[in-house]
Amino acid sequence: MRNSSKARMSRRVVFHLSVAIIGLVMIYPILWLAGSSFKASGEIWTNVSSLFPQNPTFEHYVNGWRGFGGVSFSIFYRNTTIITVLGTLGVVFSSAFTAFGFARLAFPLRRFLFACMLITMMLPVQIQIIPQYIMFSKFGLVNTFLPLILPKFFGMPFFIFMGIQFIRGIPRTLDEAAEIDGCSHLSTYFRIILPLCSPALITSAIFSFYWTWSEFLSPLIYLNDPKLYTISQALRSFADPSGMTDWGAIFAMSFLSLVPVFIVFLILQRNLLEGISTSGIKG
Repeated sequence: MRNSSKARMSRRVVFHLSVAIIGLVMIYPILWLAGSSFKASGEIWTNVSSLFPQNPTFEHYVNGWRGFGGVSFSIFYRNTTIITVLGTLGVVFSSAFTAFGFARLAFPLRRFLFACMLITMMLPVQIQIIPQYIMFSKFGLVNTFLPLILPKFFGMPFFIFMGIQFIRGIPRTLDEAAEIDGCSHLSTYFRIILPLCSPALITSAIFSFYWTWSEFLSPLIYLNDPKLYTISQALRSFADPSGMTDWGAIFAMSFLSLVPVFIVFLILQRNLLEGISTSGIKG
């Protein structure tokens, strides 16, 4: 018994030690980014191995928040927040509504449309860029937030598929009971299905928030006015290939851009794990 207890204890120690080492390796770049944002300009690339600055300074945060071209970094934060919040709300609820139709309703060509949706998940994003740009250009929507927000209100295949898997786990007897009480399909969705789908909705919201917040390619294509830039575009604009790049400001603003992501994850991490485990998505 003592030998078996010692063996279990040894395995636990090895397991936790391994997890701690892997976690430290994964989080080290973020720690280095945070530490470098407080280093003096001359120390950033001369004291690379150390996480701690010798003479801490907030100068990079002041310079970075000042922005460039007369546009403060607060404007970039505002733009990114608008796009992320509206886009997340649109994609979450439109995807859930579409998932309900595929999971619960019988309509013509349902299997064919479902297969088409799955195929779109395998297409590279770059294939959609040119036709979408031509369409939004003809509508006169280039250099506005609409090309980045409107597509979100028509659902996203990944979230639709996740919603379908979740709704299929909800007993159909609830739908039948609601139908006996006189509920329509729409009423059943809003009163029964949608409240029960909260774990899947929160998971979709977290993923959508992460992806939209850090998205670079679409804003780069559609937004030309610096006053409309997102955080990812602004960080790229800090780099000056023909001159001196203010790496301290880039590191400082990069670290600040991660703060909302950390906050969202810390608040909703339990819901994230619950939604992933109950929707059939395996990491």
